[in-house]
Amino acid sequence: MARNPERRAALVDAAVEVLAAEGARGLTFRAVDTAAGVPIGTSSNYFANRDDLLHQIDGWLHQRLAPKPEIIEKLLARPRDRALVTAFMHDMMDRVRGDRTGFLALMEMRLEASRRPELRASLMTSLRGDLDSGIAFNAEAGLPGDAEDITLLYLGMLGLILEQLTMPGMLDGAIPGVSVPDGVVERLVERIVPAG
Repeated sequence: MARNPERRAALVDAAVEVLAAEGARGLTFRAVDTAAGVPIGTSSNYFANRDDLLHQIDGWLHQRLAPKPEIIEKLLARPRDRALVTAFMHDMMDRVRGDRTGFLALMEMRLEASRRPELRASLMTSLRGDLDSGIAFNAEAGLPGDAEDITLLYLGMLGLILEQLTMPGMLDGAIPGVSVPDGVVERLVERIVPAG
C-alpha cells in the first residue's frame, strides 16, 4: 500500500491528541484511527508498532513546540539583555498556552520514557538536544547567562510549565504579589540570569 505523507502527519497529530487526553496507556492504533477519523487499521499501515509511533511523536513534538522563526527574528532585534531573555521565556509560556495539548503530550512522553528504556534513550537524546541548542543559542545570540544559568532556567521553566498544565491555580498566591505564570517567569529570569 502506498503511504501518504500527509496522512502520516495527520495520524501523528491525532496520536498527540490521544496521548495528551488518555495518557500512554490509552495510546492504541484504534484510538489514533478514531481520533484521526480514518478507518480502523489505518495506523497499523503507517507505523510498524507502538514504539515506532512513539518515536514519530517524539520527533514531531520537538518541531511542533519549537519557537517560530519569525518570533525569534523579531525578538533578536531588541537589545541583548536580561529583558530579552525574559521575553523569550514569555514566548515559551505563550506557546504552552497556545498548544496545551502538545506540551501535555510531551509530559506524557516523559512519563512513558520512565517505564520504557528504549524510549527513554531516544527522548533523552531529543530533550538534551533541545537543552544544548538553547544553551548554544543563548551564547551565539550574545544573551546574558552561561550554560549553568540556562540549565537552571530550563529547570525552573519546566517546573512552572508542569504546574500550569497539571495544577493551574495551585501556585496562585504562593509568592505574594507575583502573578502566575507571567510574574513567576520574570522572577525566575531575574533570580537566575545575570543582569548584563
